[in-house]
Amino acid sequence: MAKQERAIRTRNALIDAAAELFDRDGFEVASLATISAKAGVSSGALHFHFANKAALLDAVVGVAGERLRWITRQRDALSLQVLIDASHDLVQGLAQDVVLRAGFALGSHPERSEHTRDLRREWQSWVEATVERAAREGALMPGVATGDLSAAVVAVAAGLEALGGRDHRWLERATLTRIWTLLLPRVVGPAARDLFVAAGRAVIEKAPCMTAR
Repeated sequence: MAKQERAIRTRNALIDAAAELFDRDGFEVASLATISAKAGVSSGALHFHFANKAALLDAVVGVAGERLRWITRQRDALSLQVLIDASHDLVQGLAQDVVLRAGFALGSHPERSEHTRDLRREWQSWVEATVERAAREGALMPGVATGDLSAAVVAVAAGLEALGGRDHRWLERATLTRIWTLLLPRVVGPAARDLFVAAGRAVIEKAPCMTAR
């Protein structure tokens, strides 16, 4: 059991180190030697867990995908509020969680395998489905096109992700709150507007898999 736990810790350390170096230096620049050194393990230990750098890419994206799954989990709220809350959690995750941030960037990398998840596409699909549920719940004003709202939410997240890479102020909660404050009156009627909180409801507690390992 102790040996298995050590193996898990080593694998997690390698994924964390790879994510940080891929995010900081780029996939092409980061080497297996620097990844193993940052993780504090030998090159042999790295190759025991991962055959090559592409396998590490897949592992980073896989862990990031589990964190995205937590962000898009079922919540006890109207679907439009669920969307608001999840968008805040995603942006905060991109600011604070290097594995999530690297996973989003690597999901469309040329070195990805055919089995690598595309997290941006998964986020887009989830947004589209959630907006459709919000429309069925009657949350949207007549004439609001679900496709247009979905595109706006996806574009905002992508824009904040890109801008936040240079200036983390773009990833502050207040930035997305201002965007939702502008957007909500254009998609929700006055009678229902007080049902939704542009800043997100309470700050969502971190998923267990996002805590320090």
